[in-house]
Amino acid sequence: MRVIKGIVGGLALAAALSWGAVAAQARDDVVLGLSIEPSGLDPTVAAPVAIGQVTWQNLFEGLVRIDRDGRIVPQLARSWTISPDGRTYTFALQTGVRFHDGEPFDSASARFSLDRARGAASTNPQKQFFGVIDAVETPDAATLVVRLREPAGNLLYWLGWPASVMVAPASAAADRVTPVGTGPFRFASWTKGDRVVLERNPSYWDAARVPPLSRLTFRFIGDPQAQVAALQSGGVDAFPELSAPELFGPFKADPRFAAVVGSTDLKVVAGMNDARKPFDDPRVRRALMMAVDRATLIEGAQSGLGQPIGSHYAPNDPGYIDLTGVLPFDPARAKALLAEAGHADGLSFTIKVPQMPYAAHTAEVLQAMFADIGVTMTIVPTEFPAKWVAEVFKDHDFDMTVVAHAEPLDIGIYARPDYYFGYRNPAFDRTIAEAERTTDAGARLALYGTAQRMLAEDVPALYLYVLPKLGVWNAKLEGLWVNEPIPSNDLTQVRWRE
Repeated sequence: MRVIKGIVGGLALAAALSWGAVAAQARDDVVLGLSIEPSGLDPTVAAPVAIGQVTWQNLFEGLVRIDRDGRIVPQLARSWTISPDGRTYTFALQTGVRFHDGEPFDSASARFSLDRARGAASTNPQKQFFGVIDAVETPDAATLVVRLREPAGNLLYWLGWPASVMVAPASAAADRVTPVGTGPFRFASWTKGDRVVLERNPSYWDAARVPPLSRLTFRFIGDPQAQVAALQSGGVDAFPELSAPELFGPFKADPRFAAVVGSTDLKVVAGMNDARKPFDDPRVRRALMMAVDRATLIEGAQSGLGQPIGSHYAPNDPGYIDLTGVLPFDPARAKALLAEAGHADGLSFTIKVPQMPYAAHTAEVLQAMFADIGVTMTIVPTEFPAKWVAEVFKDHDFDMTVVAHAEPLDIGIYARPDYYFGYRNPAFDRTIAEAERTTDAGARLALYGTAQRMLAEDVPALYLYVLPKLGVWNAKLEGLWVNEPIPSNDLTQVRWRE
């Protein structure tokens, strides 16, 4: 009996040791939670940042990329040279790169990607960036020459954005639902309303950056309470941007999680339809801005987590100027401006609010602040992205809206004649145009400073605050980005700590 017990005990011990060894092995998959499900999976044809938050760097790559420190580094272009006049960029491309379906990446596919982005039929969300390109040439398979109509000091930076990733001629038309890129992960499945799954690309071209993980699952959970429950239960390993700041605190005291406050370029603004009365009058816009106590707004809408801004520029971007004092909180002056503009008895308008918690909470606090100066603002919940994009962004059918503008250094949007703000200022347009063709970094940032001041005084939108990156993830995960220099979830270097 002792022998049998010894054998059984030995087998049990061996099984336990074996199971312990398996349990000790690091996982090679991760489940990431996102608040918004993208409307498609091709960042080169639609604007919502949720597309790039799934696909950029994981599935699609660009000629260059933006790293976690905001630097421009080589990617599918291993190097480049710029002509003395700043109008010709010659890229030396990586060789031996293939798209996930086996189609080669070379200068021909790079030219296709750029020509598609700048073409007449392009729906690229950053199409204006590519308008500076005069011609794209392919002297050989590994060399790409981009000739510009005029110098563009930000060209390399723009080429690092999600909207500038390389796509293949044979598969581009279907990338919205079955994306094909060159990245370290390839598309596996998309269960609408639930998740997108990516799997490691076994033929990835960059041996030095083969990802530790073999499988990525992006789960879409909009409700903040459900986000917390998914983290607590282990159904989700990470939420890089927790929606509810009021629910963030308890995670900081829980050793099972890392709870990190990082920086972003998510500028929360209350955009006004400046082409529609009464917002065509700058006195009205200034009055509304002076009715806003930014510190109280951030406390009420974000549990104090956020940084006030006075123009369309994030504090972590180069050339930032603090302009929150240009139109400070002053309800008495706000009422006087409204009276001067012919609204002594107040005014009424609606605000279309996306369903994201930050937007809803911000609108509610603004509503109360405006009421203090005799302004009635009616909140209209608006589904995001589809309904908001259709009504506000495309049709300009709104009075006011509130949304976080995610792209870095995007102050130039106010110079676009068809942008949803409806803001027109020829002096601002000239300043932005000069900044974008200036190759000297110092001179370009000085011009951006001038542009910031113009917006702070004209207030085509109410400049409120920058959202922090409230990241919560399993404490054993490492490699996630703490800060967000560009909207993304680059998971290529994420791994489980053993």
